[in-house]
Amino acid sequence: MSRIPGSRTEPEEGRPPRSPDVLVVGGGIIGLVTAWRAALSGMDVTVLDPRPGGGAAQVAAGMLAAVTELHYGEETLLALNLESARRYPAFVAELEEASGQEVGYRACGTLSVALDADDRAHLRELHALQLRSGLDSQWLSGRECRRLEPMLAPGVRGGLRVDGDHQVDPRRLTAALVTACERAGVAFRRAWAERLSVVGGRAAGAVLDDGSELAAGQVVLAGGSLSGRLAGVPPEVLPPVRPVKGQVLRLTVPVAFGPFLSRTVRAVVRGSHVYLVPRTNGELVVGATSEELGWDTTVTAGGVYELLRDAHELVPGITELPLTETRAGLRPCSPDNAPLLGPTELPGLQLATGHHRNGVLLAPVTGDVLAAALAGGALPPEAGPFTPRRFSSLSQEQPV
Repeated sequence: MSRIPGSRTEPEEGRPPRSPDVLVVGGGIIGLVTAWRAALSGMDVTVLDPRPGGGAAQVAAGMLAAVTELHYGEETLLALNLESARRYPAFVAELEEASGQEVGYRACGTLSVALDADDRAHLRELHALQLRSGLDSQWLSGRECRRLEPMLAPGVRGGLRVDGDHQVDPRRLTAALVTACERAGVAFRRAWAERLSVVGGRAAGAVLDDGSELAAGQVVLAGGSLSGRLAGVPPEVLPPVRPVKGQVLRLTVPVAFGPFLSRTVRAVVRGSHVYLVPRTNGELVVGATSEELGWDTTVTAGGVYELLRDAHELVPGITELPLTETRAGLRPCSPDNAPLLGPTELPGLQLATGHHRNGVLLAPVTGDVLAAALAGGALPPEAGPFTPRRFSSLSQEQPV
């Protein structure tokens, strides 16, 4: 049976487990930020996950790329991405104070470059779209790109400088969120959810893998790519989320190398997207493939080869760096590449899933939106286009 993640914090002997106001199913970045914000709003919250802070956050590069991740047809999502990016500095300051931990936030900017004439034409079109969307993006010649980043290949034909696209370390972010949740009174139940409990036509908690039940006033399904597999969820509200595989490499820049890259660098090489994200601790993250392979999380020789090949064309010196880690993870993707946020047609059940490639970026706005929705208020305006009901209403309109 498919399981959805769920500190197994055992109740005192002879006492039944408490029933929280909110049960968050899933302890990744999205589940943790939802739990933290809900707890700060005065709610009694439990997170159900066997490994809080694990999952896709351990693989993600942490690019906060509202501008350089813009795709045609995603202008509505752009508004949400920009709003979350705007909140990030205050979010990071609050989280670091609450947890006493740094999260590796860097306002370093991003450089997207073109390596041949076709890439340059594509990048020019993207720049035009960015400008039409009112975004701050500056076109640079190849020489200007190399002046900013001397390690770039001599053949770089041009690029886009976006100072507003930043980065954060997702592993440190999730660790800080776990600590902040604990300090805010969030309980962790380190177990799997086998089934959603529905009582009287309302979501009422979850049945755990040991057969016990955990009741709750409201349930938030934040299980990432697993969100569509929880048993007991009525078909009409089951989130249409599928896994999209991404392989990522981590290298180390030795101190002896001196400065390597000062900002995130991105490119399209023969149709494949590649990015290099430098951390202040000397780590360099290279990613990421995008593969529709179901639940497979195997790191493949082909995936590693393609990433290193494309990264080498972009920054030739990368082949001199030690390769320290290879990982593969699953992005939760919805049919329109946008998240599902807020109440479903099933009373008591809310969704926070489907963030695809923007889960880290959308953490601040997701936490705020879900906290407001759980408190019974109206869904904030920025979340209006992303209600889960947009899919249920569409399905109801289809001819039988």
